Amino acid sequence: MSSVVVAGSFNVDHVWRCETLPAPGATIAGRYSTGPGGKGFNQAVATGRAGAATTFLCALGDDAGGVLARRLADADGIALVAEASSEPTGTAGIYVDGRGRNSIVIGPGANASLSTAFMTANAALIGGAKVLLAQLESPVESIEAALGIAREAGVLTVLNAAPANAPSTISLLKLADVLTPNETEFAALLGRHVGERVEADDVAALDGASLHALCRKLSASTVVVTLGAVGVFVSHDEERLRGDGQPYYRVAAESVQTVDTTGAGDAFNGALAASLAQAPEAAFIKHVRFANQYAARSTEQEGAAVSMPRMTPADA
Repeated sequence: MSSVVVAGSFNVDHVWRCETLPAPGATIAGRYSTGPGGKGFNQAVATGRAGAATTFLCALGDDAGGVLARRLADADGIALVAEASSEPTGTAGIYVDGRGRNSIVIGPGANASLSTAFMTANAALIGGAKVLLAQLESPVESIEAALGIAREAGVLTVLNAAPANAPSTISLLKLADVLTPNETEFAALLGRHVGERVEADDVAALDGASLHALCRKLSASTVVVTLGAVGVFVSHDEERLRGDGQPYYRVAAESVQTVDTTGAGDAFNGALAASLAQAPEAAFIKHVRFANQYAARSTEQEGAAVSMPRMTPADA
């Protein structure tokens, strides 16, 4: 039985590295590379390399991208279970500047074909996991179905509500035991579901009590807001602290030599899920500290899935 089931997307990444991100109408020179990506696959690789037995549920086209996904999953020891799609395997165009910042455009392709029926057909796999980890690069109704199956089976659910412009519902958010937006996604969720207008750039600067109050308005479960170079903010329901001694706190960012931040959020989520699966009785802050360290390490190399370090909670 799997420790973690990851439900989500696989993309073939096309990456251009340049000194500055291209402005509208500009043509600039850069260096090109290609490789695997997609939030689902990135997180599955991170989960596996962080020590958890991992199953990845996705949709793939009958093309070179689908062949690549299966080959790489097998090489990393990930059990890949794919729904066949007549659409091409998903793609992403990624631009990375000289400071490691990125801009990304995604072509969903087969990822948009991931169905609720496929989730139902794999209910035994989902129900046999310790943690279900999902994102929103796949149809929201399919992700909601997977979360619902997991919740019914008593499996811990982690939802990375990304990307920020993905559709979401209150019923979806209620199915997450742990919700993990970054500051942009958090601001978008607040505006959509709570009616609170907060600028993404202002989230990290909010005092702890104010940020905790916003988290409590958004979700009755644990909310983990990743804040990039500023670190991480954790907010619990005061009746369920998950082994922590306080309802909210910050964890500072790790100091590393950043090369490329692509996939850092995926590294955090995968490592968090892996740690939760391997030591479910540990205080939540221990899982967050490991995920924070793991994500920082992932930025020291170029790429998304390929940059995920082989590092377990026992190594931290």
